[in-house]
Amino acid sequence: MAPAARALSPSRSRAPMTREERKVIFASSLGTVFEWYDFYLYGSLASIIAKQFFSGLDAGAAFIFALLAFAAGFIVRPFGALVFGRLGDMIGRKYTFLVTILLMGLSTFIVGILPSYASVGVAAPVMLIALRLLQGLALGGEYGGAATYVAEHAPHGKRGAYTSWIQTTATLGLFLSLVVILGTRTAMGEEVFADWGWRVPFLLSIVLLAVSVWIRLSMNESPAFKKIKEEGRSSKSPLSESFGRWKNLKVVILALVGLTAGQAVVWYTGQFYALFFLTQALKVEPQTANILIAVSLLLGTPFFIVFGRLSDRIGRKPIIMGGCLLAALSYFPLFHALTEAANPALAQAQRAVPIVVTVDPARCSFQGSPVAREVDFRSDCDLAKRTLAQAAVNYSVVKGGPGTPATVTVGERVIPAFDATLSADGYAFDSASKARIAAFKKEVAQATSAAGYPAAADPARINKPLVVGILTLLVIYVTMVYGPIAAMLVELFPTRIRYTSMSLPYHIGNGWFGGLLPTTAFAIVAQTGNIYNGLWYPIVVAGATFVVGTFFIRETKDRDIYAAD
Repeated sequence: MAPAARALSPSRSRAPMTREERKVIFASSLGTVFEWYDFYLYGSLASIIAKQFFSGLDAGAAFIFALLAFAAGFIVRPFGALVFGRLGDMIGRKYTFLVTILLMGLSTFIVGILPSYASVGVAAPVMLIALRLLQGLALGGEYGGAATYVAEHAPHGKRGAYTSWIQTTATLGLFLSLVVILGTRTAMGEEVFADWGWRVPFLLSIVLLAVSVWIRLSMNESPAFKKIKEEGRSSKSPLSESFGRWKNLKVVILALVGLTAGQAVVWYTGQFYALFFLTQALKVEPQTANILIAVSLLLGTPFFIVFGRLSDRIGRKPIIMGGCLLAALSYFPLFHALTEAANPALAQAQRAVPIVVTVDPARCSFQGSPVAREVDFRSDCDLAKRTLAQAAVNYSVVKGGPGTPATVTVGERVIPAFDATLSADGYAFDSASKARIAAFKKEVAQATSAAGYPAAADPARINKPLVVGILTLLVIYVTMVYGPIAAMLVELFPTRIRYTSMSLPYHIGNGWFGGLLPTTAFAIVAQTGNIYNGLWYPIVVAGATFVVGTFFIRETKDRDIYAAD
């Protein structure tokens, strides 16, 4: 029996997986793991990349800008979805995502040989961002192709189980990137790794690229696409059919707001933001944080398959909506518990000696600006808030009246801030201001240290089993929203325009709502001074998705995905 006929046969839902089906899942999943590995290297090394490519900026702004460059790859993903989705619906699934992996892999390899800011100046971040944009375009075409390809090979009644293997690839790619980074870091030592060793994981991607291309060349076209192609029913204009007709455009909009936006913020909070929170807010040593995240990913990843299979029985919708609701309700208590477990001294200090900044709001700049220089923060308010933000110290703000001098209060100690003065050229503080700023920062550091605020998390006091337990629960939320999403998106749209239609809402959701999460959350934290306030972003988006998805999206698990229209 031909592959297409086997897939269309109702009896196939009860038959064991064929050798061809196993090959399809393995080839699609393995290639996608490698692509996610490439993509996540940047995010995992954001702090080092900030120093290598954005060293011309203030340290706080450099990190935010590095995250924004990371987000640039996500911002262009919807455009990649349009370009490659159109090709996938016109010429086929196989060759389209063969092109995407070549583009992705070569861009990643080149990052490993890029000169730093110290070598070529502003050209370095420009080239880096250009490569990130290419990676984002490629990834925009990758996921839709892989998910569609696997779903169209799956027998009826097993699409959730089959496509859930594709859903593991993002987490496995992150896990692989963490393992390679950890191994390289350990072998070279922290100093060498920060200097040039960080390039090695990027350079190793060329090996992964070669393996992925070799595997994908051996794959056949999907039976559903082959069938409508042979019947002459494939789309000649998938973009206009997908987005120019309200009947389909309405489903695209609902898929974005009622599915992928919430799925994306839960996914990025549970994996990426948790890592950044450990290292930046809780000051856990990066190597330890990577190990803790890697263990939680290892424990949580099987649940992608669990929830994918479960969605074939009870439906996709209740699992995805349940994950969004649980995340929205529990993020605040979970991240507070993470602070208690990872840095108990910090949690104790926050309770015992809260830090208060009293300011005149009219004299405060936006602390989350990604393009700011040190000299752009020169008022007394800016100096007070910037000093605490750069030290990742949690504080609250009290609004004083007009002209109120800014002060930092640590327990009983009140430290007055001041306005800094620029040098004659306007590009630096004058010598007197530099000396006063250094003295102010030293006094704040001494006051916070005396109040029990640690400069770093004490490795001996980290409750590692509890940290891993909390992180694993966050990953399980990820598996709930992400495990069934590929099957549901495939089932929402007809075969002739499926690649295009499902790719756009997926990549707007994951590229914009999810990809901008670290940058947005840390900008909120920098502006408000509260290390937990960044969680409001994923909570609000996940809550909105729960409401829209619950009331406006229908269950899809029993739909016939072989219909052309």
